[in-house]
Amino acid sequence: MYDRILLPTDGSEAAEAAAPDAFELAETYGAEIHVLYVVDTRTLATVDLGAERVLTMLEEEGNAAVERLRSRAEDAGLDVVTAVESGSPASIIVDYSEDHDVDLVVMATHGRRGLDRYLLGSVAERVVRGSDAPVLTVRYVTDAE
Repeated sequence: MYDRILLPTDGSEAAEAAAPDAFELAETYGAEIHVLYVVDTRTLATVDLGAERVLTMLEEEGNAAVERLRSRAEDAGLDVVTAVESGSPASIIVDYSEDHDVDLVVMATHGRRGLDRYLLGSVAERVVRGSDAPVLTVRYVTDAE
């Protein structure tokens, strides 16, 4: 049913909360896990000086994030492909999914509501709306909730 599962991450604890679901599905179906980090270049438009330094730091952060998940997936006995790309996160996730013939996207949602959701938008929501592949969203719940 699933041969390739995409697990996008922004390196946060919330994003990595979707990993157990992705790994379990990959193990069940013998699927390959694709871990993707997107350097959000939209934020660089507001950086006048030192944009190259900021981009390098964000790429390093992305490499560390995909490495953590790659290591966890390999420890679980899964085949893993990693990538760090730049652009608008939702667009890159959808494009990556199409370009790599992904069968399922598994991603976390921060569960923002109200004004926060309106102001910050939702990458997960845009992926759900734009992806041809099914998208499983895993709501991140903090201890405070």
